[in-house]
Amino acid sequence: MTSRTATASISVLAVALLAACGSMSPMTPSYSQASLPPAVQVPTGNKVAMETMGSGDITYQCSAKKDMADQFEWVFVGPDAKLMDRSGKQVGKYYGPPATWESMDGSKLTATQVAVAPNGTGNIPSQLVKGNPAMGSGAMNGVTYIQRVNTRGGVAPAAPCTSATAGAKQVVQYQADYIFYKAM
Repeated sequence: MTSRTATASISVLAVALLAACGSMSPMTPSYSQASLPPAVQVPTGNKVAMETMGSGDITYQCSAKKDMADQFEWVFVGPDAKLMDRSGKQVGKYYGPPATWESMDGSKLTATQVAVAPNGTGNIPSQLVKGNPAMGSGAMNGVTYIQRVNTRGGVAPAAPCTSATAGAKQVVQYQADYIFYKAM
């Protein structure tokens, strides 16, 4: 085989490979929960339906501890966050109480907490919730589970919570990924 023939053969092969690759649909990496603690992993039989990043605020209120009226603590009041897709486009919001995930199409759902797992100092825990039936038709229909992972911030304020500050509210910023699952 001459050098010219070999070059031509390689060129034809390269064009054929590029054409084959161009006809394939792009592979979107699927979210992997392998690195998560087992308590917050979604049960088998569910697949990722939507991946979002939530960014916003969590409100806490200084309140007397249950059954200890002379001791006080910061109590979670509720979130207020935008849900963005992986390209940065807002696709919904997360607010409460009660904790509600709402798509821009108007469909929404609440959920019941299944488990939490620590996610580092200064971060709210990772969380697994089981979706309740959705209201309205759209993206939230059929959501079985939602994972809150990759949390950053959001813990109760460091400010003192005492009888003198009872009833006071503090807002802290947080960020987390919310992964929505549907049954296969």
